[in-house]
Amino acid sequence: MPKHIVRLIFLIGILGVAIIAARVIFVDKSFGIYGHYRGDAVAEIASDTPIYQGAASCQSCHEERHSMWLKGAHKVVTCETCHGASAKHPTTKPAPVDPRPHARIAAERLDHVKLLIPPDSVKLCTLCHEKMPGRPALQRQIEVSSHTGGQQCIVCHNPHSPKLAAAGVPKAAKPSDVSAGRKKSAACAGCHGAEGLSPNPAWPSLAGQQRGYLDSALQAYKAGKRRDPMMTNLAKDLSEADMTELAAFYAGLRCQSAGTSAAASVVSAGKAKAAACVACHGAEGVSSNPAWPSLAGLQETYLVNALKAYQTGARQDPMMAGLVKGLNDAEIGQLAAYYAGLKCK
Repeated sequence: MPKHIVRLIFLIGILGVAIIAARVIFVDKSFGIYGHYRGDAVAEIASDTPIYQGAASCQSCHEERHSMWLKGAHKVVTCETCHGASAKHPTTKPAPVDPRPHARIAAERLDHVKLLIPPDSVKLCTLCHEKMPGRPALQRQIEVSSHTGGQQCIVCHNPHSPKLAAAGVPKAAKPSDVSAGRKKSAACAGCHGAEGLSPNPAWPSLAGQQRGYLDSALQAYKAGKRRDPMMTNLAKDLSEADMTELAAFYAGLRCQSAGTSAAASVVSAGKAKAAACVACHGAEGVSSNPAWPSLAGLQETYLVNALKAYQTGARQDPMMAGLVKGLNDAEIGQLAAYYAGLKCK
């Protein structure tokens, strides 16, 4: 047999031995048992702590929020969607380092979604709720620029149950509440009128105003969240029952629009700027939520003063503070003129 043939057979033999040796040394013995992968990996992965552990893992430490979430519109969105994987949640004791490559790589991959407290709710919420073509109509959609007014979503919405509820909705007024409120309103008549219609444009008419709002406004004066020398002095001696009765009396009175003498161009400009106010105060200035005031027909001077009070902090409300902080005097005047000219209901 020619020498070159012998040499070729020898080289092929050496190559075959090397391939067999490499397979024995480098290929796991469990490879190919179930398919084209390492069979032992199945048991290892099954024994590993899940990276995403579900909402039930949050319940023991966050019972109140979990219960709220479970009853709300966000129950289809698990906790880990916003807060990150439970496996990455910090504990009182440092979690042991898992040396297995697949666990280490998975943990590193989740670093960018670790949002224990999402810092930007607008950016997060609008992933699902920004208005765009083709998005399901049942999923609430908003025009971000006009809806938020620069505020974070959590100012108005509870993230665990975000649907706006009629917060502060009072029970039906009793005749006794109205009667008692009328008697107690004698101390208020000098500024707000005997029938809730103020004779002074700097002071608001209270007739027909939302009952929940009137009650909460009195509480805010008593607690110091609203500062006004006269109102603070009057509210400090009122009991919860007094506030409820006064609110019931004024809410049941017939309102009357103050009107405006501003030019049509000013009113038109105010209407355009009022787009950011519609969600709380209604498209025509009449709120659908008893916790928020109706603005239609209120005195122009009063509305100007109220908006400026939110700018200075004399009235404290995080949502209103964010909405008015960028308004100048002209814009405040335009909004006041628009709302003053609307018909109250």
